[in-house]
Amino acid sequence: MSTFSKFIIPLFVVFVIGYGLKKKVLIYDTFLEGAKEGLITVFHIFPSIVAMVFAVNILLNSHIIEIGFQFLKPILNIMNIPLNILPMALIRPISGTASLAILNDIFLKLGPDSMAGRMASVLQGCTDTTIYVLTLYFGSVKITKTRYALSTGLFADFIGIIASFLIVNFFFA
Repeated sequence: MSTFSKFIIPLFVVFVIGYGLKKKVLIYDTFLEGAKEGLITVFHIFPSIVAMVFAVNILLNSHIIEIGFQFLKPILNIMNIPLNILPMALIRPISGTASLAILNDIFLKLGPDSMAGRMASVLQGCTDTTIYVLTLYFGSVKITKTRYALSTGLFADFIGIIASFLIVNFFFA
């Protein structure tokens, strides 16, 4: 399998070039046109991405999320939900990289086989980076009115968070 994976991308490139030659497409010019469109897209979405990364870093580095949820600790203990999982549950819809950093921190502090590690793993798989996706894709085509996309995506994330709590408690508590 390892040998196959080393050759798949070069074979795909050769296939695309061969297909382009067969269809009599100006391959290099088409490639340059696509690269130019890609750079224009990056230029348009860059401010949105920078703003989102800046906001996430402020939230994570200030530890305001952990401090703000201390009052929920007795309720979470009854429901067998570790407090460490809440920052990840809040950040996950915003940033996949930030939620992976929180997941890594949970793994380092508590271990991947801990209750928090298992919940964080399931939560990572049950939810999506909704706000990031809307920022990236809607921003790239200049859609400003998201209508139901944001509320539906966040509702799906909420259901994923609840499902991760229930599933892990059902199988591992």
